[in-house]
Amino acid sequence: MYNMPHAAGLLWHFRPTAKKLSLLPPYKKNHKFIIVLLTTCFAVCFWELPALAKYGGGSGSSEDPYLIYTAEQFNTIGANSTDWDKHFKMMNDIDLITLTESPFNLIGEWDGLGSFDNKPFSGIFDGNGKTISNFSYTSTSGYGVGLFRYVSGRIKNLGLINPNIVAPDWNIGALVGYLDEGTVIDCYVKGADISGGNAVGGLVGFNEGTIINCYSSGRVSGDLYIGGLTGLVESGTVMNSFSRAGVSGNQNVGGLVGMTGDESSTISNCYATGSVTGQTNVGGLAGQVERGGLAKCYSTGSVSGNQYVGGLIGRVRLAVNIWNCFWDIQASGQPTSADGTGKTTAEMQTVSTFAGWDFFAIWTICEETNYPVLLWQIRPADLRCPDGVDMTDFAWFAQQWKQSNCSDITGFCGGTDFDESGSVNFFDLSIFAHDWLEGL
Repeated sequence: MYNMPHAAGLLWHFRPTAKKLSLLPPYKKNHKFIIVLLTTCFAVCFWELPALAKYGGGSGSSEDPYLIYTAEQFNTIGANSTDWDKHFKMMNDIDLITLTESPFNLIGEWDGLGSFDNKPFSGIFDGNGKTISNFSYTSTSGYGVGLFRYVSGRIKNLGLINPNIVAPDWNIGALVGYLDEGTVIDCYVKGADISGGNAVGGLVGFNEGTIINCYSSGRVSGDLYIGGLTGLVESGTVMNSFSRAGVSGNQNVGGLVGMTGDESSTISNCYATGSVTGQTNVGGLAGQVERGGLAKCYSTGSVSGNQYVGGLIGRVRLAVNIWNCFWDIQASGQPTSADGTGKTTAEMQTVSTFAGWDFFAIWTICEETNYPVLLWQIRPADLRCPDGVDMTDFAWFAQQWKQSNCSDITGFCGGTDFDESGSVNFFDLSIFAHDWLEGL
């Protein structure tokens, strides 16, 4: 058995005037001066108060972003469209369940192609490694539903826990409904329950931007263009991302994406493991690749449908380029695919199957026990195979406890010197405890 070790490794200024002769007694002069001074200070303080009290602090610039501490502050963003080109930073985990008696304000506006009311969120939202829980939204009509309805800016380092959306129209995603030349990076959705109409995804509904280092889990359903991570990819990119969401729909249904529809559509270094069910154009990774390309991707989830059904891709049309992609024949229950290479479960857990893949900077694998996973998924305390932080990792950590000769020569004591301080101590133990029993 070959076990590849995991890698262990942002006033006032008064100008004096000419002295004038005054016949007022000194105390009257002082009294007059004090009144003027107090009146001026009162006016200045109340003039500045709204700016100082906005959100949780900050001015909205890149150097001084607006700070978000509470659910109410977050909900205020959607009600202030003049701030949608500003910079924000989350300072706490937020639970939106506290807003049950208040209407939730989605961020960005999309009323349809060519509408003068369309306005994206074009700023930067830094999740700062925090999470937003229990986002719930029900819509009877309207294009673009998500925590961010319409985005051309950047959202990063943000996690959504247990979002729930019911919306019958187009462009439905837990985080972003319509991503228009914007970027979503280092974001995730856990426990999604997303039900929509067309272009529905666990993270992003309609993607004409870039998704990097993201993942989704839960359940996604709809009619047309339904994907575990993103529903429809038009001139968009998905890189180094995956989905474990179960997906169901009618046409163009895929474990990761429902369909790619433009020559510039690109999906690379991605995978999907959730089950996929549909009627037409159904695939473990993508329902239909109409245009664009796929490279170094795989799928393992069960797949079922009626017409154009494949283990990896349901249907391929027009100008496409699919290179070095695989699916698990046994786990998917599908011996064929519109493209890609089918392998047994054992072969899918062998590094030699994935010749040409980067197993140093992008991927890693525990042979004979796990499929390949993205290197960024591995937690610091996941020191040994199999994937996930368990007793095997604890035993290895215990062997290195109190070592004081850690350096790059020793691989910092087999990766247990997490802060590379030269010794394995209580700081490293706190990191291990934080990761304990965390899976991928």
